[in-house]
Amino acid sequence: MKYKYETHLHTYPVSKCGRFDVETNLKFYKSLGYDGVFVTNHFIDGNINCDRTLPYREQIEFYCSDYEKAAKFGKQIGIKVFFGIEMSVCHGTDFLVYGLGKDWLLNNQKMMELPPKDRLDYLRQNGALVIQAHPYREASYIEYFRLFPRNVDGVEVLNASNTDEENQIAEYYAAHYDLTRFAGSDNHRAGGIARLGGVELDFSLESEAQFVQAIKQRKHQVFLIPNEKEACSQ
Repeated sequence: MKYKYETHLHTYPVSKCGRFDVETNLKFYKSLGYDGVFVTNHFIDGNINCDRTLPYREQIEFYCSDYEKAAKFGKQIGIKVFFGIEMSVCHGTDFLVYGLGKDWLLNNQKMMELPPKDRLDYLRQNGALVIQAHPYREASYIEYFRLFPRNVDGVEVLNASNTDEENQIAEYYAAHYDLTRFAGSDNHRAGGIARLGGVELDFSLESEAQFVQAIKQRKHQVFLIPNEKEACSQ
């Protein structure tokens, strides 16, 4: 049996670009038979729907609020919810971070002052799994590609919101540097997304730490599939 996980999900109101709340998202993934989802909203260095003048602690409390709501609702409807982060070291250069929780964020404000490479290294030194998200995405807000092959564990080679060409180049990049292949939907629209991505495991996850270990040991498979429910609704 394979267990399917969404690894890249944005929810409203924490992610400014998210379109649906956690309840709508979790009901959607539950209907598709997913075992669990990682809530990976934009961090306080990215497209977050938060007042940047607030004290750091208050920003972190807001940042974690959607995950905390999702964790409670997930238990009610029977789908597992895990914590993840999407950090931005430069505008449009984003990284998925797993294995660090709210307490760690509250106690490590100093990381925000570190240069990009040093921050990525610091995250990994503290046990995080760091994946560069959509490294070859072309968009009006991305001025140029920034790559950090020596400072990450893996690369999002299948991003459901990227073009096939962008994903293919990411595959070449990961292969060249022998980086772990990773996948996610980058879902901002719940069931309104055209296709879905994620990872499959041979066992049901119980914690973020277990996920980090499995991905680092490459005990996962990546997938990209059409969203049949969206197709049927059109």
